[in-house]
Amino acid sequence: MVWSPRPWQGVFYGAVLMWIVVATWRSFDGWQAMGFRAAGLVRSLRVVGWAMVLAVAALLTAVRLETLHVPHGAGLFARTFLGYIVWAFVQQFLLQDFVLLRLLRLLPSKQAAVFLAAGMFAVAHLPSPILTAVTLVWGVAACWFFLEHRNVWSLGMAHAILGVCLAMVVPGRLDHNMTVGLGYLRYQPQVHVIGSGHDEAGDVWVLGDESPWKS
Repeated sequence: MVWSPRPWQGVFYGAVLMWIVVATWRSFDGWQAMGFRAAGLVRSLRVVGWAMVLAVAALLTAVRLETLHVPHGAGLFARTFLGYIVWAFVQQFLLQDFVLLRLLRLLPSKQAAVFLAAGMFAVAHLPSPILTAVTLVWGVAACWFFLEHRNVWSLGMAHAILGVCLAMVVPGRLDHNMTVGLGYLRYQPQVHVIGSGHDEAGDVWVLGDESPWKS
């Protein structure tokens, strides 16, 4: 899908979404097994704490290296990242519930299921070297955490924190404004005008084709 041009990309997203809904309904594992539960949520929130610690460390490092770029104003911040936050939860559902649970039934070991699921998650972020590497590490960690705690809510929160942080600390010219697939290859640096000045080229606040719910 991410390799298809617009407007076909939207059509493919819609078709795949329908297929996922139908497949999930036909092989429904139950809300508890899928991690949509309150039980154990507090204990699983440690992953959110780890994400916040990593995010703060990354933000402080970016300040030191002068690579931090934050949307100016609460309104622009919300327009930029609200859709991504929703997409972070959707991605965790796809990784844990749609992919990992099925691989656990198909493969002989949990280790094989975890690493294959994480590998598929990383491949979906090609050709961005930064997002591919980060999602491979996160995919492995998230899958193991899910098997231990069976909670998607905490993983979605952690994903959103790390994703928003990554968008703010990595210059747009390096990660092509969080685009993947065809959007990454077609990326063109832009300049965000603020008053009489300009932000660094490539750091304009428009997240790319990493999600179908761009803000």
